[in-house]
Amino acid sequence: MSAPRYFIRTYGCQMNERDSEILAGQLEQLGYRPAKDETAADLVVVNTCAVRHSAESHAFGYIGGLKELKDQRRGLRIAVAGCMAQEPETVAWLRRHAPHVDLVFGTHNLHRLPELLERAEAAGEMVVDVWDSAGEVQEHLPSRRRAGRRAFVNVIYGCDKFCTFCIVPYTRGRERSRRPEAVLEEVRALAAEGFSDVTLLGQNVNSYGHDLDPAADLADLLTAAAAVPGIRWVRYLTSHPKDFSSRLIAAIAGDPRITRHLHLPVQSGSTPVLKRMNRKYTAEQYRDLVARIRAAIPDVVLTTDIIVGFPGETEADFAATLDLVRDLRFDAAFTFLYSARAGTPAARWEAREPVPNPVKKARLNRLMELQYAISLEANQAWVGRQEVVLVEGVSRKNPGVWSARTRDNKVVLLDRDPGVELADRFVPVRITGARTFYLTGEVAGAPLDDPLPPRDVALPLA
Repeated sequence: MSAPRYFIRTYGCQMNERDSEILAGQLEQLGYRPAKDETAADLVVVNTCAVRHSAESHAFGYIGGLKELKDQRRGLRIAVAGCMAQEPETVAWLRRHAPHVDLVFGTHNLHRLPELLERAEAAGEMVVDVWDSAGEVQEHLPSRRRAGRRAFVNVIYGCDKFCTFCIVPYTRGRERSRRPEAVLEEVRALAAEGFSDVTLLGQNVNSYGHDLDPAADLADLLTAAAAVPGIRWVRYLTSHPKDFSSRLIAAIAGDPRITRHLHLPVQSGSTPVLKRMNRKYTAEQYRDLVARIRAAIPDVVLTTDIIVGFPGETEADFAATLDLVRDLRFDAAFTFLYSARAGTPAARWEAREPVPNPVKKARLNRLMELQYAISLEANQAWVGRQEVVLVEGVSRKNPGVWSARTRDNKVVLLDRDPGVELADRFVPVRITGARTFYLTGEVAGAPLDDPLPPRDVALPLA
């Protein structure tokens, strides 16, 4: 009898991607094997994201579409997990519109997947098991890592900031840090398996360690992770401006193994809007922080997030955002129309003082036009440089091109010689051209590492 097959559809951030690896690891311990897609699976897990309306809409559409597949294959089991499952509105929608779903569970009890599947199998109807709050951080969970050199490592879960637009504290819970020794044990295990580019993850990663006794610090953790033999680069996501310390700046500046890419969401350039967002800093304080970072790390690659059309945003508020973007000249900005999240304070304000959709869209277009010009200019400054890149694989859009990434998160496209295998290799390159969203380059030497040996990518977490 062949092993049962599973397929996981993941929406959202890197934290969700990491959760899906842990879900996959548990399933493989139960004897499941991965399926190429949902049509070949005996179990489909939909790992959802609640940060924006668009992600929710895509997930709802996908879940609804699975009904036809289940009608054709009566043995198929469907589970819905992730941040949307933490929302009562989602559970109510699933009960009304998706009775073909067998299991619903949230972010706080994903480690109990084997037990939950057993319950769902016995129940014969939808099982909903969503915890309101998280317990202790769970260690030693199995994990099915993606093949390659890059790996995600969770260091802190949840968020205590309660920005008025954000659902994350409600779906992910309060901040809970892993012990430094547990994180470093995992990094050492990854290095032993050939992973050499690790990303330390948290919804607010630079709050790491404040909740521990004794307290720990992200600056020390980054330095220790970078010192693990076999680790070439260490990255980290995502930072909150309020918690970005001088010690962290010094740690990044002092160690070339730590990425110079800093994603520092500003959200708005208007201090009144930032106050309503509960961001806990002013536009001037953000500018001062960027000045201190650039003084210590002149080659920093700075990216950000910006919300357009937050409830009550005036033309003057938006003009302040444009001014900040012109002055700080981000390498890239991820720009979004405000999306109301049920249960947040800003969702209530949206009902009273919404920015009209045509105004929102016009403002977003103006912001994108400005930022795209700045991004192109920033990328043009890289032309002629010698860099080391990690080749991630063949470009999805052009099979004749390798897609690679620098330590500082710049995407570099390289012409591909079919006779030379460069996937998952660190390669010296010369940057030859620039576009708005990527660089082009040419290989400038032999790979700096040996090819990866075959490995079982189902690794235990430390």
